[in-house]
Amino acid sequence: MPYLIETWDKPDHQALRQATRAEHLDYLDGVVDKLLACGAKLKDDGSDAGGGFYIVDVETRAEAEALIAADPFAKAGLFEKVVINRWRRAYLDRKSYLPPR
Repeated sequence: MPYLIETWDKPDHQALRQATRAEHLDYLDGVVDKLLACGAKLKDDGSDAGGGFYIVDVETRAEAEALIAADPFAKAGLFEKVVINRWRRAYLDRKSYLPPR
């Protein structure tokens, strides 16, 4: 069951994001089997917008909550807000997952 996790960083915490980034990336490598997609939100100029999206393939909301809680960014106190929603996979990686019409 896919879940969409959106995070927002606390204001003025870019230094904490950068200081924790390597550990965060190592963590993502360790849970890559649960990631359908993941990445930082960016401003139009390509600079960091202070947050990210994770689309995770786990069975329950509790698993999605545990996955984001274990992220080094979360453990370091980077996030001001985290929202988790179930997600219907309709199109992913240029492929349709919709039932035939």
